[in-house]
Amino acid sequence: MATLFIADLHLEESRRDITDALLDFLPRHCYGIDALYILGDLFENWIGDDERTPLQQEVTQALQAVSASGTALYLMHGNRDLLIGNDFCQRLGARLLDDPTVVDLYGEPTLLMHGDSLCIDDVEYMKFRRSVRDGSWHQAFLARPLAERQMVAKQLRQLSQLKNQGKAQEIMDVNPGEVERVMADKDVRALIHGHTHRPKVHQFEVNQQPARRLVLGDWDKRVWFIEAAAGQSPELRSLAPF
Repeated sequence: MATLFIADLHLEESRRDITDALLDFLPRHCYGIDALYILGDLFENWIGDDERTPLQQEVTQALQAVSASGTALYLMHGNRDLLIGNDFCQRLGARLLDDPTVVDLYGEPTLLMHGDSLCIDDVEYMKFRRSVRDGSWHQAFLARPLAERQMVAKQLRQLSQLKNQGKAQEIMDVNPGEVERVMADKDVRALIHGHTHRPKVHQFEVNQQPARRLVLGDWDKRVWFIEAAAGQSPELRSLAPF
């Protein structure tokens, strides 16, 4: 038995190849395992559980089959799909996790995060993140008509793309000191996250103890996942390009 972690699929209608990769990956690797964790940005955008596009319905059915197989299914918000709610999770048979969350991964306390909160050098983004994760912002946005929310989401995405083009790559990565601070605060020596699209296993120390940070890759060109099992350390893996 195993536990798998994925993140940053950014599913959208214009990238049918990524959806097809997911629909192939789930039955091959995720049926009947211990758990599947999706650590944010499953979708490129999510404007409320009341929107049900053909893509969303297709993905919902695929994930329902995972939970029906006996696999425990967990979702965490990303910065693109932070409005995923309990209604959607209930349809999947999934549990919505807080960011951050510490889990017992076969005896190893492991911190799970989306990862964007670690990018503190991007001051502009951190300010935006605080505003959109405020509960009152959520309520106000979800109260708007569906068509209006779709338009706003499109505008926000275009604005984000323009701003990111002018940023140095370094400030959009995690801050190492913040990583160590959070891990020390949570008293863990293992961290799994996504968001940065920089898949790698980092070895370092936290409070003079060996520590590991496993970063999931996005699914733009390859399938990236982390596999953990009893008696072995979590491993970052990828599958052939689409």
